[in-house]
Amino acid sequence: MHRSFAGAVATNRARLVSSLALGAVVLLGTTGCAMLSTQATTLPYSPSDGVNVPDSGPLEVRNALFVADESGEDANLIAAIVNSTDQAHTLELEIGETSPVTESIRVPANTTVSLGVTEDPLLVEGLGAKPGSDVLVYFQSGDAEGVEVAVPVLDGTLDYLAPFVP
Repeated sequence: MHRSFAGAVATNRARLVSSLALGAVVLLGTTGCAMLSTQATTLPYSPSDGVNVPDSGPLEVRNALFVADESGEDANLIAAIVNSTDQAHTLELEIGETSPVTESIRVPANTTVSLGVTEDPLLVEGLGAKPGSDVLVYFQSGDAEGVEVAVPVLDGTLDYLAPFVP
């Protein structure tokens, strides 16, 4: 007696192909979302209390923040300003919206000026921003157009910020 296995082989082949297709769909379904969505690890952010200022010119401003007392009338600006070029540059600041306070900070070539660490913090009188709020500050250096950034206002609650309350 002669038996034919052609039908069984075709059924097994169909099962194998459908299993592989189902596996591919599951694999794409569970990993395909990452191809279409933004990965959080690729988004720039400031990992500290202050903010980093992008695109303000040849000078890089890092960890900028204000420290104010409860009234918020006056505040100290704390920041690191990095000049990695071979020329001195000036950082121009316009602080606030209604009656902006203008300040300039000269940074020598290949130097970092740390307001509040190696240099005194920049006292801004009449800021009028209470702790917990943000102040719009326009940063510009060199020939760049500059950028406006919301800089946070903190108080002296944290021990390491207490010495900077005006």
